[in-house]
Amino acid sequence: MSDSASANRYQLAELGALLAEPARAAMLLALADGTARPAGELAHAAGVGAATASAHLKRLLEGGLLGVHVQGRHRYYRLASDEVAALLEAMAMPRMALPLPRPAGADLALRRARSCYRHLAGELGVAMCDALLERGYLHTQSAGLQLLPVGVEALIHAGLEETHAEKLLRLSGRGCLDWTERRLHVGGPLGVAMTTAMLDAGWLRRASSGRALVPSADGLRRLGSLGVRIDPQRS
Repeated sequence: MSDSASANRYQLAELGALLAEPARAAMLLALADGTARPAGELAHAAGVGAATASAHLKRLLEGGLLGVHVQGRHRYYRLASDEVAALLEAMAMPRMALPLPRPAGADLALRRARSCYRHLAGELGVAMCDALLERGYLHTQSAGLQLLPVGVEALIHAGLEETHAEKLLRLSGRGCLDWTERRLHVGGPLGVAMTTAMLDAGWLRRASSGRALVPSADGLRRLGSLGVRIDPQRS
């Protein structure tokens, strides 16, 4: 076995050990909406005491899954990168051969629209990616996904502020495999900026808790003008 293969084997085992502890998994999932949270909030999310939470956070930092922002006496923890968020989404994906369970309650809201780290995921995110690609507003290239000028014009016409929409031209995105829909939504910097613009425009709002994003009636109408359709039978 080569040295690189051996290193990869042990790295994978270490990653598995980090994620196998339910309290650490709960902390990571609490940060999957892209927020930065203090240790106390993460301890509460994981259902553990302060000392135990501190030990878990230390492990996650050392393992490269978390970053920390120090502000005065306070420390705020966040996911280390978009790649870590994508890894969590991918690992949450059910086996492809199994049928998707019928969601209910909060699960239904998450499946309809949610934040995947900081970009739009779920049925609405996938439908938006599909529509932008189908209409030629979004282009797949070697560097990832790129919004074309015609796409920016369409977003402005749909109601996004011109300054917000034009910034999207300078950003690249990537296809992020959606764990509930098993198709791609727009991730990376482009996905983050598009989601931020829709939140600022009132097309989406954050749920009072959790990762769910709630589309407004006006937002659905404006997204519909871009060809974005979601199945009302699944609600």
